[in-house]
Amino acid sequence: MEHYKEIAEYAAQLGAILTNKGVTITTAESCTGGGVSYALTDTPGSSAYIERCFVTYSNQAKHELLGVSQQTLDQYGAVSEQTVLEMARGAQRAANAQVAIAVSGIAGPSGGSVDKPVGTVWFAVANGTQVLAFHQVFAGDRASVRLQAIEFALKKTMMVVNS
Repeated sequence: MEHYKEIAEYAAQLGAILTNKGVTITTAESCTGGGVSYALTDTPGSSAYIERCFVTYSNQAKHELLGVSQQTLDQYGAVSEQTVLEMARGAQRAANAQVAIAVSGIAGPSGGSVDKPVGTVWFAVANGTQVLAFHQVFAGDRASVRLQAIEFALKKTMMVVNS
């Protein structure tokens, strides 16, 4: 598909930035199912900046592995700014990494609502003490939404870490 080349390029560029800065990264993924960490680890030399990553597909996993509060999950849902911010911070702590990427969304084909249609994805990037959230609504089928989310996550992380 069209996004594979861009994903590989962004992952390699992000890896070079992480290597040059001497920082480590982790991921906390839900709808992408480990796609961001797969892309990062597909780059030769990635063991220098990645030790562990998290696929937290269920709310229970988000709570138990990343420390996302049950109150946040109950009040805002898994696909929310509040949840991805907590996911990023939790992954950063659990992996003892300087940088964390968190992704949670609705890839479809079902599960959407008026407020959160299919294709809705929230992202957070933690870089040191800074954590930023981003929101996108992608078009397309499940595979397309997931690929677009992986590409967006890598691109945004690269921009945040390089700033």
